[in-house]
Amino acid sequence: MTEQLRISVLHGPNLNLLGQREPQIYGALTLEEINHLLREEAEIQDVELTILQSNQEGVLIDAIHQTAGIQQGILINAGAYTHTSLAIADALKAVKVPTVEVHLSNIYQREAFRHHSYIAPIAIGQISGFGHQSYCLGLRALVNYLRASPRT
Repeated sequence: MTEQLRISVLHGPNLNLLGQREPQIYGALTLEEINHLLREEAEIQDVELTILQSNQEGVLIDAIHQTAGIQQGILINAGAYTHTSLAIADALKAVKVPTVEVHLSNIYQREAFRHHSYIAPIAIGQISGFGHQSYCLGLRALVNYLRASPRT
């Protein structure tokens, strides 16, 4: 039997509006429906999830800081902060918690400013373009990575 992992799921700005905000880009599911799917996947994978959504950069940074020494992984959709926040990138770099970046849309098929991610160079991987499935795929990838990595 494997040890239960603890993973933080962080949702950035405007993701609380999922289901009503540009469903042709972000899909019809609400954030609560996505969180429900994540919780189901976490139960299958024997993972304890902590889930937070915030529109405020500082709240997300504080949540990242709180993962150090407590959580084994971070699954993050930083929303627009992906493309603008050096502070979130610095927080992720500082805590050294394995991180997977996810996006509902394929950010590389969208506006040019969305093609750059400050998180990607720090993350162990990035999954985008699969709608709500990006989150579950990201969680599975993170769990597989963590279970295959020796604990320090």
